[in-house]
Amino acid sequence: MFPKLRTALLAAALACPATATFAEPITLDDAIAKAVEAAPSIRANEAAIAAARAGRVQAGVRPNPTVTVEGENFVGSGPYNVFGQAEITGTYSQTIERGGKRDARLAFADRDIGVAEASSRVGRLELVSAVQRAFLNVVIAGYVVEIAETRLGVEIEMQREALRRVRGYKDPLFVETSASARVTQAQLNLTEARARHVAARDGLAAYWGGSGMDIETEGEVMSGIPAARQLAEADVALAQAEAERALAAVTLEQTRVRQDYTLSGGARFLRGTNDVALVAGVTIPLGRFDRNQGNIARAQAEKLRIELTAEAQRLDRLRRLASLGAEADAARARADAIVVEVYPQTTKALRQVREGYARGGFTFRDMQGAADAIIQAQAEWLNAVTRYRDLQTEIDRLTGRFDAAADKGINP
Repeated sequence: MFPKLRTALLAAALACPATATFAEPITLDDAIAKAVEAAPSIRANEAAIAAARAGRVQAGVRPNPTVTVEGENFVGSGPYNVFGQAEITGTYSQTIERGGKRDARLAFADRDIGVAEASSRVGRLELVSAVQRAFLNVVIAGYVVEIAETRLGVEIEMQREALRRVRGYKDPLFVETSASARVTQAQLNLTEARARHVAARDGLAAYWGGSGMDIETEGEVMSGIPAARQLAEADVALAQAEAERALAAVTLEQTRVRQDYTLSGGARFLRGTNDVALVAGVTIPLGRFDRNQGNIARAQAEKLRIELTAEAQRLDRLRRLASLGAEADAARARADAIVVEVYPQTTKALRQVREGYARGGFTFRDMQGAADAIIQAQAEWLNAVTRYRDLQTEIDRLTGRFDAAADKGINP
């Protein structure tokens, strides 16, 4: 796209600054791979998955047994002197979970792992979207530098023509001053454009702790957006995982309605007769007051909230995606039209005015107007390209274009 724009400029353009000798050509895919490898957020998501898996291990653990030792009649009066009639009882107790509590905990832990994995996948997409935007910022900054260099070349040529006419006493002195001011302005624009290009490269390289001076991007902004525009599988997977976890939470709360029994057994030593007797017992909570109904209702309401929120977000993304597609097509069409239709006319007009100015048929003000028309077309083209960049990055995020898990057909 941009080479066409440069070709359309029928002006004397200065050469672009040479790429640093050790600059590394880098594509968008390269930048994404580097950023993902270095990103702390990716490792944080991996740690979240590890934590969820550890939670599943804990969820499968049964209640610990207890050992109780009790002593009675140690000290008293009469026959209950010190240890005379002492009774010592040792019991072993074990809580028996009922109602499928352990299975429900394991199921909830499995769903928690699913949410962690899906969140990691979405987090990667968010990172990739930011890197993509940073990469395209560098590309656009390069466009701006080339346009600024081209403009400076045009202004220098116009200044030379103005000087010839002023030195020949065909134009007043202020024409030379005006031409010099335009050259100075073009030089300032070029200096600023180069500084912004350096800043954009540094911003991109910062995603992997590199230096912007060591990279040179390879790619175009108007590279195209895939025609198939389905919502990202990662977002759908996360919504489904959260809904499944909410359902598991409801089941877990429902299992707590069933009260657990505690069985115990042991031996009792009777000091008075030196006999030993077995003891056994069972503890059965009555469940008269606490049926866990409040927690069950809360879990059910939370499940409904998650499902409705997910559906609302899905519809919002669908509407946004439809709107973005139309806007992206319009921005691309405008950029193409400027290159194909507007630029040839503005450059032709400048060439004609310059030829007429050299013969004395036009004024320097006319030549300025023709040059300004090119500058205006450049600005409008850049606006269209920048708009397309914004739309492209958002569309790619919504569709999961760079979802590695979807591309490979595997879980993250």
